[in-house]
Amino acid sequence: MSMRVEALLFDMDGLLIDSERIVQKSWELAGRELGYPGMSQVIYNLLGVNRAGRDIYFREHLDPEFPCDKFAELASSKFYEIAQGGVPIKDGARELLQYARSRGYKLAVATSSRRAYADKVLAESEILQYFDGIVSGDMVQHSKPDPEIYLKAAALVGTLPECCMALEDAPAGIRAAHAAGMIPVLIPDLLEPPVEIAELAFRKYKSLREVIPLLESLEQN
Repeated sequence: MSMRVEALLFDMDGLLIDSERIVQKSWELAGRELGYPGMSQVIYNLLGVNRAGRDIYFREHLDPEFPCDKFAELASSKFYEIAQGGVPIKDGARELLQYARSRGYKLAVATSSRRAYADKVLAESEILQYFDGIVSGDMVQHSKPDPEIYLKAAALVGTLPECCMALEDAPAGIRAAHAAGMIPVLIPDLLEPPVEIAELAFRKYKSLREVIPLLESLEQN
């Protein structure tokens, strides 16, 4: 299969940053305080979805009066309490970023998280400098699985969607990348994806490190 990859577009939470389990615990703690136990299970339905999309889900599926703002504030506070020592990066992330930068690929982040949070955790993890740009969840109208965030990321780095490889851990992100006409690569984190999601991916790996040989093989074609 002949394809040209000019840019790598990365999801962040659960892909670059090992944050999903911290988020999961912070949701459970915040939910219990507000009278909504079991939020650690609700998160499985919302992996890759931005704040606006989550709020819609909460009010449609949990409670029409769900305290979205209070929950978001409390969950964020719990997150930073748990993550006082910093949030580790995922296995192989730094190696892949170094390789991609050395080979001249354009690099961007397409995250459903908010921009201030993305800037903070990427800087603290000392990988922010690798990226040419970031498109965050508060910069788009439509959440993943809508392709908007990936199309904006491609435009940001000046690359056609079909020349972008999108790296994702969540079903909503794989759907978004596929809908954008990109080359989706799946590295699952919290959730092993259903068959129909895995089938949308060009490749499925256990670690970002495994993407390096894939790029090398594509460069030789």
